[in-house]
Amino acid sequence: MKYMLLMHHGNEGGGDCPPITEWPPGDVQAHIGFMIDLNRDLAAKGELVAAEGLAWPNEAKVVVCKGGAPKITDGPYPETKEFLAGFWIVDVPSEKRAIEIAARASAAPGPSGKPFGIAIELRQVMSAPHPE
Repeated sequence: MKYMLLMHHGNEGGGDCPPITEWPPGDVQAHIGFMIDLNRDLAAKGELVAAEGLAWPNEAKVVVCKGGAPKITDGPYPETKEFLAGFWIVDVPSEKRAIEIAARASAAPGPSGKPFGIAIELRQVMSAPHPE
């Protein structure tokens, strides 16, 4: 079963924490090192399909096309403090295992090495129906 784990920043999970751009360099290194180790461990177990961090929301674009030239706007929601920071796609035998991975990612070290507690949304990746 494939699951997508979506890392949200700025909500209840990690919401009281300053942006990573304001953390001391050692805290940033510890956090990124944790994420690298997590990805390496998942890859070694054959569970990691993909994982990426995302650019800041101020760099996001929304594209809508109803035929003709597409309409391109900034942001999806530039006024919000919540945003999608990154994601993993894992291929695991059960939802229970996906939850274990999400919990591990949520507990990544934040400022002063304390568990960050960032919200990780868990969604099963659905496949298209097979033709009969």
